[in-house]
Amino acid sequence: MIDAILTNLRTHWQVHVLLLVYTVVLSVHAWQANRQTRTVSDFYVGGRTMGGVAIGLSFYATYSSTNSFVGFAGQAYTWGIAWLLLIPFIVGLSLFAWVAVAPRLRRWTESLDSLTIPDFIGFRYASTPARLAAAVLVLFASLFYMTAVFKGIGNLLEVFLDIPYRTAIFVVFFIVMAYTAVGGFISVVKTDMVQGVIMILAAVLLAWGTIDAAGGIGALSAVQADPATRHLFDWNGGVAFAVVLGVVFSGTVKFAVEPRQLSRFYALEDDRAMRTGAWVSTLSFALSYTLLVPLGLYARRIFPDGITDTDAIVPQLLTTSGAFTSGEGAFLLVAMVAAAMSSLDSVLLVTAATADRDIVRVLRRRPASEASVMRATRVYVVLFSAITAFVALDPPGGIVALTSFSGALYGACFAPAILFGLWWRRGNGAAVLTSFAVGIFVLLGWRRLPWSEVLHEVFPALALSITAFVVIALLTPVTRSDALDALFARPQEG
Repeated sequence: MIDAILTNLRTHWQVHVLLLVYTVVLSVHAWQANRQTRTVSDFYVGGRTMGGVAIGLSFYATYSSTNSFVGFAGQAYTWGIAWLLLIPFIVGLSLFAWVAVAPRLRRWTESLDSLTIPDFIGFRYASTPARLAAAVLVLFASLFYMTAVFKGIGNLLEVFLDIPYRTAIFVVFFIVMAYTAVGGFISVVKTDMVQGVIMILAAVLLAWGTIDAAGGIGALSAVQADPATRHLFDWNGGVAFAVVLGVVFSGTVKFAVEPRQLSRFYALEDDRAMRTGAWVSTLSFALSYTLLVPLGLYARRIFPDGITDTDAIVPQLLTTSGAFTSGEGAFLLVAMVAAAMSSLDSVLLVTAATADRDIVRVLRRRPASEASVMRATRVYVVLFSAITAFVALDPPGGIVALTSFSGALYGACFAPAILFGLWWRRGNGAAVLTSFAVGIFVLLGWRRLPWSEVLHEVFPALALSITAFVVIALLTPVTRSDALDALFARPQEG
């Protein structure tokens, strides 16, 4: 056992050195953030005092996990050019979130003293049942997403470092759990800034090495000319276009509705920070995903015999002779570890805060000191990271499938409550709960219908959820609140 460990350290010494440096950086950020964290607002949303560059990079890094570098980067290998639709969807919907959601959400959550998406829904519609239901949905959807991230990083470490998959899961669990629990939101954002820069550089390097190993930019012409892969250049060749469209939309609608992304807007210091953040985030997404998304097609030139699990393509690229030097491969692996951490920490913090603030505290109905709330939230960070790591030992699906389901759930359930809640004065708890129920029912039941292959379940689920919300909102009394009246009356937000 000791000999095997020593051999691994000698063989992959560059990776281990970079991982050690990276872990030290995480530890420093956790220690600094712990010293800066004095209140629940600090722990949950950085005291609402964070700058645009920090939040813009954090918004980018939070989304761009191993799901992107491992799952998304390899999917075109079997789905073909239709998968390239992901690029405009990512750039467009992320920008939509900054323009249509961020300004109101930042001001409104501060005015309503909201620290989580479930408590925003509860305060906006004056409904404790809606708040509790939203909290349960956050916990459920987060489990699927975090499992996908764990699977991605586990696959990478197993293939590249010859570390058993289960051991890799344990290592990632311990590191991300520790610095998230200690440093809270401030630690997460500081770390995301470093991770974001690393990930942008990694996207450039990964694309450069893969395209070069495939024979250059023009290698796609050879893929298109090959009878075995010509179908990948047909919009319905790799998989039904309707399926691709649904998966792409499910994976990107979360920009406007998913708590881990929206929590970044809570933390913005002012309007100037918001404008800066929008630019930093949009440019980062545009550059990285334009490079990453087509890589599966180029991989067809490198692995022509066919790979059944597209989640294994990027890990295999890192070990392919001639694609990357040992130093480049080491940097890319650490970058993908950073990608995993940048998403796991955010989802863990959101999940833990939701569990304590929106479920436990609401049900207990007893006030608690800020110190006890932060202590309890740290316990939930440990608990949920352990649960997800255990599920990831035998994950229920592939990375893209798990990510898509999580995004579809958030889109179908939270889009009406959040978007209408910010832009339409009508609505109440009954409308929110009805839209939740309809969205879940359609998502889970659509696959049983004979025409389900023609249309991805996210579209009927979202359409019927919105319809249910609007109908109930029109038929029932509007939520009355002087605070809401004042917020809707502010001309600078309209």
